This record gives sequence, structure tokens and C-alpha cells, in this order.
Amino acid sequence: MKKNLMKTMAAVAMLSLTMTACNKSNPQQDEKQPTAAPGSLKIAYVEVDSIMSQYKFCKDYSMILQKKGQNIQNTLMAKQQQLQAATANFQQKLQQNAYTREQAEGIQAGLQKQGADLDALNRRLTNEFQVETDKYNKALRDSIQHFLVAYNKDKKYSLILSKAGDNLLYADKAYDITSEVIAGLNKAYKSTAATKAATDEEKK
Repeated sequence: MKKNLMKTMAAVAMLSLTMTACNKSNPQQDEKQPTAAPGSLKIAYVEVDSIMSQYKFCKDYSMILQKKGQNIQNTLMAKQQQLQAATANFQQKLQQNAYTREQAEGIQAGLQKQGADLDALNRRLTNEFQVETDKYNKALRDSIQHFLVAYNKDKKYSLILSKAGDNLLYADKAYDITSEVIAGLNKAYKSTAATKAATDEEKK
């Protein structure tokens, strides 16, 4: 679950950081506006891995989501162990002829219902976690996009690319604005009471 979460976060960040005509809040080109000639393009790029590891928003919420994911796993594991123990006890007593036929059928039906309830709980908790992750991803995307729009009012970049792994075959460090972007994002970021309480508890 943690690996999938980080992969989703990285993918969202990559999409968020790729902006054309960044001085416009709408990423689509206005047909009435003249496009810049290729030779006049002003380009920059941002390291996605650095965003994920140094942006306080990412660190706070990844910690929160990791804790929620772990709590879900612990809850499901505990109930699974309870069901396994009850099933093993039932089978042992069944072999010892400790039940009548009616009793055995009733207990077996109860165990089957516990299994079905556990499956339903698994689906519900997984869905709730996905909703929370999607909510975080949207907030992350919005925060980066809003910052870049404001940041680019002065910088006037035509294109800001995201660099993650080897998705860019070559990138001159002179065009790297990662440090500026991270510093700006962290300056603008304000922890909410909920995130502060969650992260403080996680650090204990």
C-alpha cells in the first residue's frame, strides 16, 4: 500500500508540474493568442523526487496516509486472525464430535458470515483509503499548479517540465528551478490543525 501511494503521488506531481503557458491559469492555449517561436521558448524543469521528499505538504500527508494504511492493515489482520482461530477451534471440536449436526451447521454458518463480513470490511476500508488518497492527490496537484501560476508571473517561462527518473534524456542543470520551487511551496504551505496533530502523534 505504501509503494502504491508513493507511485500515485509521483505520477500526480509529474502531471502537475508540466505546464504550458504557465502564466495562464487555464493550461489550454487560447487560439487568439500568438504562440512563441521555438527559438524564443524559455524552459525550466523541476525534480519530482525532490518535491516529494522536501515539500512539507507531501511529507505531512504521506505520513498521515501511511499511518491510516497501517491502521487498516492492522485492523484487517486482527480480524483475520480471530476468524482463523475460530475456524481452527471449530474444526478441532468437530473432529472430537463435540457438536450435534445442528450445532455444527449453525457454527459453520456463523463462520461463513464472519468471512463475508471481513471481505465487506476490507472493501469498505480500502475504498475509504482510496478516497482519502485521491483527495490528497488533488490537493497536492492544486497547490503546485497554483504556486507555479503565481511564480511564473515574474519568471515568464513558456514551459516548466517535471524530471522524474529518466523521463528526460538530458537536462542542463542551468534550467533546474527545483530549489526555488520547493522553497516557495514550503513558504506558502501552512499546516492545518489536523495535519499538525497527526504528524506530531506519528513522531512520538
